Amino acid sequence: MGDPAGIGPEIIVKAFQEAPDLARGCFVVGDVATLQRAATLVQPSGHSATPLAVITSVSQLAAVPAGRLPVLSIDPSPEPLAPVPFGRISARAGQLAGQCVVWAAQAALRGDIAALVTAPLNKEALAAAGAPFDAFPGHTELLQAQAAQFQGVSVAQLPVRMMLANEELRTVLVSIHLSLRDALDAVTYAQVLETLRITHQALGVLLGRAPRIAVAGLNPHAGEGGLFGREEIDTIAPAMAQARQEGLSVHGPFAPDTVFMRARAKPGHEREFDVVVAMYHDQGLIPVKYLGVEQGVNVTLGLPLVRTSPDHGTAFDLAGTGQADASSLKAAIRMARQISH
Repeated sequence: MGDPAGIGPEIIVKAFQEAPDLARGCFVVGDVATLQRAATLVQPSGHSATPLAVITSVSQLAAVPAGRLPVLSIDPSPEPLAPVPFGRISARAGQLAGQCVVWAAQAALRGDIAALVTAPLNKEALAAAGAPFDAFPGHTELLQAQAAQFQGVSVAQLPVRMMLANEELRTVLVSIHLSLRDALDAVTYAQVLETLRITHQALGVLLGRAPRIAVAGLNPHAGEGGLFGREEIDTIAPAMAQARQEGLSVHGPFAPDTVFMRARAKPGHEREFDVVVAMYHDQGLIPVKYLGVEQGVNVTLGLPLVRTSPDHGTAFDLAGTGQADASSLKAAIRMARQISH
């Protein structure tokens, strides 16, 4: 469901209304009152609100009549509470969002569900919810911790990476949410090599073959032979050489201002590479988001489960207006189906 004060519940209902075939076999983990409010808010003109079907287990999904939105309630309150206000950070909103993620992660790890698609949550609300959710800055870290616990390993032993993808371009990041100064320090031999390995394995499943991986340099012009920095020579190239020895199809490092064009698929132009490994957050995400946030999908690579999400946040300023666009959520569902099959 994501944060109940944001647009997550609204775009879920919209996706169910706009793409019933895509949503077939899906259900929502969330708060019934919140989803009912969303269904009333986005009901099509001249039509009644989408009816909900409350389920208590995955096994009941098959019996839900067509046209009803299945909702598995996770609210632990002894008495149903009113939905949280739109657009406001609150501990209750963070708690509900976090509980949804934990339930879905555990169900996926047990094999009860094929994949999970996470609607946006708010990091401040998650922190306000207190333990255990305040230990995690977002979905990725919470899912990583759940998976590590399930496998009986430390979080460090279960490295994950973020891939942002749309129909035209895919990019995987060496580091995610760090300051730029810290992100530069994160460009190490071990981090780059680990990113290449994770990308190779995950994209291989998605594509059914070994992916062609382009690597972006860290510095302008990929360092220009050491004139603008030596990270490409001393760190990135050695990691790539090791990856090639392991059979990975890696190329570069290329100038970051041109490599994304070579990996882009567009009419009359076949992509030269299947994915670009970028060295830090904005280097990799700006090109994908520029092509259209509404079609972007966030995929977490390295987890023992399939997780995708829309390429946008909770949009508190839009919550409650019924104007939120469900396109990115529908793309995330489509991607989750593709990977899990």
